[in-house]
Amino acid sequence: MLFTQGRYSGFITPLSYIMDLLVVNLFTNFLPINFQNPLLFHSYITLAWVVLSFKNEFYEVHRYSKVVALLRKLFTQFIFFFLILYAYIGFFKQPLMSRLALGQYFVLVFVGVAFFKFLSYVLLMQYRGLWKGNIRRVVIIGKNSKTDQLIQVFNEREEFGYEFVKQFDAKGKNFDIMSCFMFIVNNNIDEIYCSVSEMSNKKLNAFINFADNNLKTLKFLPDNKNIFSKKLKFEYYDYLPILSLRDIPLHNSVNAVLKRAFDIAFSLFVIFGILIWLGPLLALLITLESRGPVFFIQKRTGFDNREFQCFKFRSMAVNESSDLMQAGKNDMRVTKIGKFIRKSSIDELPQFYNVLFGNMSVVGPRPHMLKHTDEYASRVDKYMLRHFVKPGITGLAQIRGYRGEIEKESDIQNRIKFDIFYVENWSFFLDLKIIVQTVLNAIRGEEKAY
Repeated sequence: MLFTQGRYSGFITPLSYIMDLLVVNLFTNFLPINFQNPLLFHSYITLAWVVLSFKNEFYEVHRYSKVVALLRKLFTQFIFFFLILYAYIGFFKQPLMSRLALGQYFVLVFVGVAFFKFLSYVLLMQYRGLWKGNIRRVVIIGKNSKTDQLIQVFNEREEFGYEFVKQFDAKGKNFDIMSCFMFIVNNNIDEIYCSVSEMSNKKLNAFINFADNNLKTLKFLPDNKNIFSKKLKFEYYDYLPILSLRDIPLHNSVNAVLKRAFDIAFSLFVIFGILIWLGPLLALLITLESRGPVFFIQKRTGFDNREFQCFKFRSMAVNESSDLMQAGKNDMRVTKIGKFIRKSSIDELPQFYNVLFGNMSVVGPRPHMLKHTDEYASRVDKYMLRHFVKPGITGLAQIRGYRGEIEKESDIQNRIKFDIFYVENWSFFLDLKIIVQTVLNAIRGEEKAY
C-alpha cells in the first residue's frame, strides 16, 4: 500500500517513491551512457524500480525498524536492480551503450537512494523524538512483565513516536471492557496492545470487533509460555489455513553457504593479515613471562552439542582449575600480558583457525566449557537451543554486555535470551552489525573483559 494510516505517514512513502524515481532517472544525464532510445530506457528502469520495490517491500519501513533492516532492504533492492539494469543491453540489443558508464550510473544511484533513505529515516526519528510529531497514542491491556517492558520501550525510545497513555489491568476486579472502549474513543487512542495471556477468547473477540468498527490498530503481546512467542508461518493446505513454526534461518542451505563463505573469507583475512605477524610477537611475550604453551586449548561444546578443541592465546599461568572455573575479576591466575590480551580480546584471535576448520563461526553463541554446558542445560530453560548453530568468536549477547564471568543467575538467563534471539532471527546484516560493534568494543575495552 502506498498510503498508510496516520496523520502524516500517508505522505512518506509516496514522497520516497518520487525522490528515488527522480534519482533513478535524472542521474542518467550525468554520464555518457549512449542511449539509442532514452524514452525506452527511462520507462524500463522506472517500471523495474516500482516492481522491485513492491516485490522487496523496499518502502515498508516502520517507525520501530532498525538500521540493519534498512541495509538489508537496500542490499536486496540493488542486487536485483543491477541485474535488471545490465539485462537491458542484451534484451533491447544496445551494443553502443557504455558498460563502464552504466556501472558508474549504478553506483551513483545506489549512493543517492541510500543517502535519501537514511536521511529521511534520521529526520523522522528526530521529528518524533525532539518535536513530538507523527505521534501514535497507545493503551496497553494487561499487566505483567511483558507489558512493563513494552511501557519502558514506549517511554525510553521517544524516536519511535509512541505516547503511552494508560494501562488497563485485564485481570483486575474493576476492569470493565466497555469503560475501556469509551476511554479509547474519548482520548483519541491510535493503537491498542493486548497481552494474549491475560485475555479470554471472548475479550479478544470483543477487542477485535471494537478495533475493526472504530478504525483502531490492534496488536498483541504473546505470552512466552505458549506457541505464539515463536515466529509463525501462515500457509494454506488447499483452502485450510495452517500455522507452523518458522525454520531456523541457518538451516536454510543458501543461508548456510553464505555464512560459511563469509567465515572462510574473513578468517583467512585475519590469519594472513593479523595473526601471521602478531602471533610470533605474542608467542614471545607469553613465553617470556611464564612457562607453558603459547596456546590454551580447551574442550568446548559446539554445533549439535558436539565437543571440539577451542584455541586461545594463553593468558593465565598454567593451573589445574582452568577447565573448571572461569576467570574472575582480579584473578591471580591471569598474567600481565594476559590482562592486556583479554581486555582487548586479542586472546580470542586463534579461534579464527577454529572458524577455518569449520568448528566455529565468526558470529554465533559463545561456546561454553563442557562443565558449564551440563550445568546450565539442567537449570536454564531452552539452553540447548543455542547449539542449533555453530558457536561464534563473538555474538549478540557479548555486544549487549553479557560476556565473561557469570556473577548472578540473570547473567546466564539474559545471555541465553540473546543467543536464542540470534538463532531464530539470523541475517547476514545482523552478523555484520555484531562484528562492527565487537571491534568498537575491543577498541574501547570492555568492563567484563578480565
